[in-house]
Amino acid sequence: MKALLIVNPSSGGEKATEYEELATKKLQELFDEVSVAHTEKAGDAQRFASEAVGSVDSVFAMGGDGTVNEAISGLASHEERPRFGFFPLGTVNDLARALAIPLDPKEAIESFSLDHSRNIDIGKINDAYFMNVVAIGIIPAAINNVEVEEKTKLGKMAYFLSGLREVRKNESHPFEIITSGQEAIETTVESSTLIIGSSNSIGGFESLLPKASTSDGKLHLIYIKDSNLWETIKSIPELLKGVTESNESIGYLAFEKAQINILDEATIETNVDGDPGPKLPITLQVLPQHLTVFCGENHQG
Repeated sequence: MKALLIVNPSSGGEKATEYEELATKKLQELFDEVSVAHTEKAGDAQRFASEAVGSVDSVFAMGGDGTVNEAISGLASHEERPRFGFFPLGTVNDLARALAIPLDPKEAIESFSLDHSRNIDIGKINDAYFMNVVAIGIIPAAINNVEVEEKTKLGKMAYFLSGLREVRKNESHPFEIITSGQEAIETTVESSTLIIGSSNSIGGFESLLPKASTSDGKLHLIYIKDSNLWETIKSIPELLKGVTESNESIGYLAFEKAQINILDEATIETNVDGDPGPKLPITLQVLPQHLTVFCGENHQG
């Protein structure tokens, strides 16, 4: 069996080289041939993964959520896809949390086994793919405005502080949400923040979407019902408790395919798995159990 390890050298601080050596040695124990590719710019991981289809049994990524997203995107468009694994070196590592992969890179490498895998859903946004989350409104603005130095120094706290700055601006907009399928709906909402997730872990909060799993064949959308700063602040505790149904402060729905439009003249960007994504309007859909992914030993599904 052959494997490709895609490494983002800028992830994991000064220990990236050390982790790469550990991962390569581990994979060499399990595969007959292991090749390593280093990313240098955006899009490299996606290209490496796509070019490996048909020539390797498994593709592995080592880096943050952006690197993992790219590698998955490189595989998702093919009809026949290698198995996929990853060793988390990022700030949030949402998919690792959802799949019970240890967040400590050394532990993730040492505990890796070919015996633990599952088929997971992949999300699609327009013509691109995502593994975990699409955010609209305050959250992408907060994430996109975090400087690399700030993220390196403060970790998740950098996103929290940036979020507080964006909340104070209190920019809500009217959105149209149209879903298709057995429970098709068309609704208009006023909100500052929409979050679409494919797993329970969003932004490092592992109970934000308790009903969501990586293989339930659904995307889960939550939105804050806010038109002023007080309503935004009031909704945050409800959001962090975990959302399973709509209530006075939070809206919730699950779907297989949806279109989201902006109804005013604002230009609204998305954030896709931690990186800037397309502007609205967008079309979203789930590709059920689309990719076989190696998971942690304690993953419960």
